[in-house]
Amino acid sequence: MGNVSSPRTARVIDLDTMRQRRQAQRRILRLAPELDGLEMLYHLASDPETLYGMPLLAWGLRESGEVVGLVPWMEALTACHEMDSPDHGHFFGYRDPETEEIFHSPPEHKVYELEHAAAYFDYEETSAPTLIQQLPDTQGTHALCLASDGESWQLKQVFGWRLYNDGNVESLLVDEKRVEQTPIVAGDACLYAGHSRHATVYYFQRHIANQIKQQDPTTMEALAVMTTPSSSS
Repeated sequence: MGNVSSPRTARVIDLDTMRQRRQAQRRILRLAPELDGLEMLYHLASDPETLYGMPLLAWGLRESGEVVGLVPWMEALTACHEMDSPDHGHFFGYRDPETEEIFHSPPEHKVYELEHAAAYFDYEETSAPTLIQQLPDTQGTHALCLASDGESWQLKQVFGWRLYNDGNVESLLVDEKRVEQTPIVAGDACLYAGHSRHATVYYFQRHIANQIKQQDPTTMEALAVMTTPSSSS
């Protein structure tokens, strides 16, 4: 039997380069705050028939052109449709609580807003981290900040969010020793990026933060499980 030759020339595929390209397409270029009360809907694996609502903080435009809803979730400002955890929840869709309409794609007015804003604010590429946007936090989000030793922690209010040119989004926390005037607003010198000082940051909605402040037993028990390093046994 004769040899079969392929008409195509064999190519070496650089997997690392492919990963970098895919990561670049996921990079957030622009944020738009959600100010009309739209929500993310999710369900738990233990009860898939019950839907839970969480207010959306913002919408993000990725380099690929994809628009995603964003919520403070666990350790990051997270794209809603990427929530797929048996322990913490699975994304279901979006909801307008005023009309009770449920939809699964970002609303057109937010897509247009982000596309036009990104075209208008066309920043030059820089190798150094550059601040692109600052958004105030409108939901009373709190951050549980853990020290590198995993033992001490602080509960701090999130005052805003910063988007950098590499697509990273950082929460803005306050350094109480540097407060010179109130109310505190985005841009004040007393604000710093959460991960610049804290090894780990977990985000909570306002009502959960209040339960932590009130030392609610059930909440504190769950918090202890979250913040205690797993045993090697």
